[in-house]
Amino acid sequence: MKLFDQTMNTLEQSLNYATKRNAVITNNIANVDTPNYKSQDVVFKHALNDEISKLETKRTHPKHIPFLEDNEPFRTITKKNTLYNHNQNNVDMDKEMSDLAKNQIYYRSLIDRMNGKLSNLQTVIRGGR
Repeated sequence: MKLFDQTMNTLEQSLNYATKRNAVITNNIANVDTPNYKSQDVVFKHALNDEISKLETKRTHPKHIPFLEDNEPFRTITKKNTLYNHNQNNVDMDKEMSDLAKNQIYYRSLIDRMNGKLSNLQTVIRGGR
């Protein structure tokens, strides 16, 4: 018997994504004045799978780690194709602050949804009271 439905699993994965994205954005903000620092972002794996599938990879031994297996549905990428500062740094502070605010709203909405699901479970356990 499953105690939680697929919604809780999706919420958990979404919270993991939002947490990772928050860490990456705050790292970008912290390195805004670091010379040669390249900003990073968190993207969903399916966006990368199209590009990765074009690469030819081959496992020559059964003990080699498979190339595409990963438990997280997202990855951290480094943005190398832009340049905003004279010190070779590409962190756009306005964009990072905007992304941070959006991510915090997203995270809070996920927490509210999860609290609602757990509140429903608590109501059922108490017999509807």
